[in-house]
Amino acid sequence: MKRTLALLLALGMIFALAACGETPKEAEKTDVIVFAAASMTETLTELKTVYEAEHPDVNIVYNFDSSGTLKTQIQEGADCDLFISAGQKQMNQLDSTASAEVNTEGLDFVLEGSRLNLLENKVVLVVPEGNPKGIESFDQLAELLRNGDVLMAMGGADVPVGQYTQKILAFYGLNEEELANAGLLSYGSNVKEVTTQVKEESVDCGVVYCTDAFSAGLTVVGSATAEMCGQVIYPAAVLKNAKHAEAARALLDFLKTDTAMAVFEKVGFAPAA
Repeated sequence: MKRTLALLLALGMIFALAACGETPKEAEKTDVIVFAAASMTETLTELKTVYEAEHPDVNIVYNFDSSGTLKTQIQEGADCDLFISAGQKQMNQLDSTASAEVNTEGLDFVLEGSRLNLLENKVVLVVPEGNPKGIESFDQLAELLRNGDVLMAMGGADVPVGQYTQKILAFYGLNEEELANAGLLSYGSNVKEVTTQVKEESVDCGVVYCTDAFSAGLTVVGSATAEMCGQVIYPAAVLKNAKHAEAARALLDFLKTDTAMAVFEKVGFAPAA
């Protein structure tokens, strides 16, 4: 009897010690899925570290690509809580309150009251190291294109940076189709691809955002004015089908803070006016 009691006490102590050694399960994190323009890769990656340190219950999951590609993915049902576009057009195409001339399909993906203009960027002309063609401005580039003496990289027609570049070409009275047929244009599916072409010296120059030029360490030789291509505004919105709408709203609020803006401004972004 005494042996049985002793054995039971010993087992009890073992179980008690084992229980004390158990570590509490880590709380499940909320995955906030953010679709963002490729030009925001560096800044948003840095801000992920800052935000998650302050919100250990949140895990930010990014999908970076051209705004046109992201818009299509959202339209086709991809999971997304927060969308940040490099152009108004792509956001308008998903917003039921936008003009029917832009939202031609009557899409309704934007959560009412969540949309705002977050940032402003600049469109710039960049050249490879050493600037072999000696390009110094958009004015000079226009003449080189007319003379067939330069190869320029630009975004495609479905990419915001490409759409801004198209406006610049139109500003100078240049015909994009004729330039492309003459082999004077090289296209990228997003701004990062354009940046890479310039950095690898496979083209004589390229048109990108100033933020990408900064991140890639490229030489800027010209900056487009609003008259040339309009304002470069980045709208942001929580989506109607967001699985974590409140967490997405909280993240968007953070992106408007002075802390976040300091990171954006470091590479050339500015708060949208």
